[in-house]
Amino acid sequence: MFRKLVAIEPIHLDPHSEKELQKLAKEVQLYPDLPTDDQEIIRRIGDADGVLLSYTSRINAQVIAACPSIQYIGMCCSLYSPESANVDIRFAQSRGITVLGVRDYGDEGVVEYVISELVRLLHGFGPRQWKDYPTELTGVKVGILGLGTSGSLVGRGIRYFGADMYYYSRTRKPDMEEEGFQYRDLDTLLQEVDILCTCLNKNVILLHEREFSLFGNGKIIVNTSIGPSFDLPALSQWLACPDNYFLCDTELALGGPSLRELPNVSCVGKSSGASIQTTRRLGKKVIQNIESFFGTSSR
Repeated sequence: MFRKLVAIEPIHLDPHSEKELQKLAKEVQLYPDLPTDDQEIIRRIGDADGVLLSYTSRINAQVIAACPSIQYIGMCCSLYSPESANVDIRFAQSRGITVLGVRDYGDEGVVEYVISELVRLLHGFGPRQWKDYPTELTGVKVGILGLGTSGSLVGRGIRYFGADMYYYSRTRKPDMEEEGFQYRDLDTLLQEVDILCTCLNKNVILLHEREFSLFGNGKIIVNTSIGPSFDLPALSQWLACPDNYFLCDTELALGGPSLRELPNVSCVGKSSGASIQTTRRLGKKVIQNIESFFGTSSR
């Protein structure tokens, strides 16, 4: 059991999981707002031995060094690699601090978002229509950039509607190829598909001016990553063609508010991974991580 457990920002757990947290610490403090800077984060942590955060704040080496009581940092958000994390994991580990994150808790909503937005755009059910005539997904060439858990779910969802599926990933996915997904190197993929869904880890940017040039015009990009998967000036230049469309859920995925008012940009301003089911899955995994920490820790 923690002596003191602090969530330095909103961590978006369901009520049941918040109650479970109370059983894991003598004192629990959940802050309802975002900290303004590192000094505020340090003040909020204080002498806590357990710390929780979501994806909106950062715990860097300076914060960790200033809070010597920390034994555990729980990321209530996706953790793919130390390089993409919003916690300085390597520094934390050098101080004997355990850092655990979660994965695969909000992907189902992402699939629904992608299907919804593509169907609206292709058929003209909203204010925009991709072609001069309504279009089904049937037979449309769709590429998935990053075929991890989220990319695989998105790809399968689109394939259900009859699209021809292609993908590029750091590693080949034989199981997905057996399902009909065709591997292409990045350059070939960009030139071959009409719709591109980027499902990349945070801070992974693969689309620059050269890649947009290869992709060409009359195309659609859907970004489901937490942050940009592209170089922002290059995306802006590509969007200068009115026949190109860019879809995303949040301003983080858009890379900032500057493009939001363009007629060929759709940013709904709401996370597609946010649902009651998501919060329940997230809460369950956050609790399991803490229980795992106590189960293996000698402290």
